[in-house]
Amino acid sequence: MTDVHTREQRSRNMAAIRSRNTKPEVRVRRVLHAMGFRFRLHRKDLPGRPDIVLPKFRTVIFVHGCFWHCHRCKYGSVVPATRAEFWAAKRGGNVARDRRHAAALRRLGWRVVVVWECEVRTDAAAETKLRELRIGR
Repeated sequence: MTDVHTREQRSRNMAAIRSRNTKPEVRVRRVLHAMGFRFRLHRKDLPGRPDIVLPKFRTVIFVHGCFWHCHRCKYGSVVPATRAEFWAAKRGGNVARDRRHAAALRRLGWRVVVVWECEVRTDAAAETKLRELRIGR
């Protein structure tokens, strides 16, 4: 199947995808702040530059996009119609890198929490998910 976009359109679309300050990440931060937590963002001195760092609780939070990190949900199980082999390798590499970073953080004594994009589609869902994780307890 051919792509419905031209090469220039596809390039522009892909360039617009952010790695930081995504909507799900901002939503999680907003809810955490409302719950009374204070945190740091994208600390460069930690493996994987976690999206959110709660130093007081030695906890890091990664907010993963379902597609990019191969979540087992309807959003993460999408197989691209074009360049399937490239995307399988790219996404598989993301998952392997995530595992390496999580292991390194655990060795350093950090609690690693992963929040998936599909779990925090609304503020209410984000708050429910964060309460389930029992951060700070």
